[in-house]
Amino acid sequence: MSRHAVGDVQGCYDELRALLDRLGFCADRDRLWFVGDLVNRGPKSLDVLRFVRALGDNAVVVLGNHDLHLLAVAMGGRRARPADTLEAILSASDRHKLLEWLASRPLAHFEGGDLMVHAGVVPQWTVQATLALANEVQSALAQEPQRVLDNMYGNQPDQWSADLSGMDRLRFVINVLTRMRVCTHEGRINLEMKGKPPSQDSPWRPWFDVKRLTGDARVICGHWSALGLLVRRDVVALDTGCVWGGALTAFDLDRGAAVSVPSRGYRPIER
Repeated sequence: MSRHAVGDVQGCYDELRALLDRLGFCADRDRLWFVGDLVNRGPKSLDVLRFVRALGDNAVVVLGNHDLHLLAVAMGGRRARPADTLEAILSASDRHKLLEWLASRPLAHFEGGDLMVHAGVVPQWTVQATLALANEVQSALAQEPQRVLDNMYGNQPDQWSADLSGMDRLRFVINVLTRMRVCTHEGRINLEMKGKPPSQDSPWRPWFDVKRLTGDARVICGHWSALGLLVRRDVVALDTGCVWGGALTAFDLDRGAAVSVPSRGYRPIER
């Protein structure tokens, strides 16, 4: 049995199948970890959702910001954006099964010393705290999906406090786990910063360069296409910009090797 983590697919179904062919993936033997953003901006989000859902327990999926956006458009009344490519899912005969499955995915997964999230973690969170907070969001999505999805947008609050409550608490957790790229040593987050990592004289640091309480856990993530592939002892970042014309990348969680397949490129670069 092999275990591979796969970077942001974003509807790039052909590249996903090419990558799995290159890995020699066997659906009834091997396991895939998906770091989130299965859908949107690429051309075949419906095919990706159907394929990954059909893998059953052989696929471990955490939610990314584009996955949550799909749920908000479908279930929370949010309007689609001009760059969205979600219509095939929204008009599919099996949309309800697909969306129900997607909405039940967690925002964090921990196994064998690896913590998988879409974007990152703030320095104040341990692995246990990250999982507990992710579970709070998952429970709220199950109980009050429209309230959560309608109110998750926004950049405030921008710093963690255990005293946060209600939607402020849920929004901060969602933003950290699905949108964050940089933070300060005190854990203040900046959701406006994109592109390459900031210069050394900036108060903002890549979240993985700030000392954090996740201990010996290796964080598996995606989300930051301008960063590209990053493999360190404590972090593996796998968004290599497939939808932008980069590549789709998988990482062998046990052997430590990365494999990529090139992308046709479906969107002009607007990271």
